[in-house]
Amino acid sequence: MENASSVRVQVKPLAKAQGTSAKSGFWLVVLGAALWGVDPLFRLILLKSITSAQLVLLEHILIALVVAPILWKNRRELLGVGWKQVGALLFISWGGSAIATILFTMGLANGNVNAVLLLQKLQPLFAIIMARFLLKESLPRHFSLLFILALGGTYLLTFGFSIPFGHWNDFIQVGSLLSMGAAALWGGSTVMGRLMVGQMKYETVTSLRFILALPLLLVVTWNEGAAWHLPGSASGITAFSLNLLGQALLPGLLSLLVYYKGLTTTKASVATLAELSFPMVGVLLNWIAFQQIITLAQAVGFILIWAALFAISRQNNSSPA
Repeated sequence: MENASSVRVQVKPLAKAQGTSAKSGFWLVVLGAALWGVDPLFRLILLKSITSAQLVLLEHILIALVVAPILWKNRRELLGVGWKQVGALLFISWGGSAIATILFTMGLANGNVNAVLLLQKLQPLFAIIMARFLLKESLPRHFSLLFILALGGTYLLTFGFSIPFGHWNDFIQVGSLLSMGAAALWGGSTVMGRLMVGQMKYETVTSLRFILALPLLLVVTWNEGAAWHLPGSASGITAFSLNLLGQALLPGLLSLLVYYKGLTTTKASVATLAELSFPMVGVLLNWIAFQQIITLAQAVGFILIWAALFAISRQNNSSPA
């Protein structure tokens, strides 16, 4: 679940090699991000039985079983991989796939679902900042003002129009903080992912993302020490299994295969706007399935974040490649 950002990285042109045009790549990013929006439909139901770490571990095990043959087929791509690529892959798998997904899952369980979904649009801002320090990229013009604008939108998504002073616990909203932590990790993971899809096939990057995360998830789940409260009835097990399978294959594996395929030919700044399909689909389904209507403050906050991202994207679109 990582969103594209307004960064420039040196990648090899893959459009011709993989048969994807820039236009179709854009719509693949839209589709991949839209599939992330169905995530809460499965994840919130599964959280009634197991913990966040247990859910993410089971999800990754299922996906790893599916993608293992793909990685074996493309194993020659692993030859000659340097430490820089290893570091990028570990950041993608451990940070973007394992830890970020746990934080996002905990955010859904401990906060307002709409706010958690909409706060994911902060990912490009985190990615731009990380690219500045890690890749020595220059910041967009007027970035300080745009960042303040986005922070204002984040405030409205988290607190609404109220002033949360007086009690520290009122100021710190657990779900929102967890969501922003996930956004930071996914934003940084996008920088690494955009780099890697220029050096490996998108199927290989997707496979490594899930397989490399397994050891860390096993350790996290083991240290958590929580009991596994699986359904006891046959019907309960069936419903749990179907939801877990849907979670792993739709917003998990399929979305990222489509997303990375589109990202090979889509500028990160353009992909940022394409990914607006993620929170919009998520909020719409959350309204239909869980009757959580977006508030006026959340709508205003989302517009402020979108305006900041749009201004940044316009700058990068007008810059030379």
